Amino acid sequence: MTRLLASAFLLVLQTYAAPPELPPTHFDASVSGGVSTSPPPGTSKRAPHGIIIGVRKGGTRALLEMLDIHPEVAAAATEVHFFDWDENYAKGLEWYRELMPYSYPHQITVEKTPGYFTSALAPGRIHAMNSSIKLLLILRDPTERVISDYTQVYFNRLENHKPVQAIENLLVRNGALNVRYKAIQRSLYDVHMRNWLLHFPLEQLHIVDGDALIRNPLPELQKVERFLNLPPRIASSNFYFNHTKGFYCIRSDGRERCLHESKGRPHPAVNVTVLQQLRSYLQEHNRTFFRMVKRTFDWQ
Repeated sequence: MTRLLASAFLLVLQTYAAPPELPPTHFDASVSGGVSTSPPPGTSKRAPHGIIIGVRKGGTRALLEMLDIHPEVAAAATEVHFFDWDENYAKGLEWYRELMPYSYPHQITVEKTPGYFTSALAPGRIHAMNSSIKLLLILRDPTERVISDYTQVYFNRLENHKPVQAIENLLVRNGALNVRYKAIQRSLYDVHMRNWLLHFPLEQLHIVDGDALIRNPLPELQKVERFLNLPPRIASSNFYFNHTKGFYCIRSDGRERCLHESKGRPHPAVNVTVLQQLRSYLQEHNRTFFRMVKRTFDWQ
């Protein structure tokens, strides 16, 4: 991106201001907000029965908040980074479980940390905790995911008064695609999936189509309900399209809420030649991934 394009992009941006392995815990701070001073009678904290393992900028927060509509789901409030950060993993499983919400015996606990999918150590560590745990992976078009990844970092650096670079300067080095750029590495779904399939059978990992979830949440969530062996409780009435934001918001318990304003930020216009280089590079990885998971996605 030239200096002029970078300036134009900045101007646009400124216009937007439990598992059998562990004994038995839904209630305190769920993803929808609430804080409890004492646990409700009959609840406890339990290690997750299901984990949303990624992918970063794939829609993990939307998936968790939408899944939290279900009365039999207890959703952890924050990303724990237990299995991908050595300093947290060293604190032990009891520390991890204490970060889970209180839940009733009929509920399942779910946490999400997008960094798990691309972590070399997370699959083995999760398997060691619970080899039968259910894993949820939400993916979107990998090229769009790269751009969204860049956009998040761009905004974060602006907010912290740090220097920023045009996306082309990160995507290209010496005239060639910079395949070592972290955002690209995170979009090599086949590379990371291969690591997970060394520890878990494909049937234990459900892939959510993140692009489909944005367009029409209910069908994707119904598939998740079935995968988690939950009774069907999420309905079309739980969603409404917010035309101002441009995506679906949530309606439950008499309240309406949308994702944080940081979601749905405008993407930069990327040089067409550079964009094509990126798409071409990712296509072979996509085809390999499709063969691995025995399904295809509508990615460009």
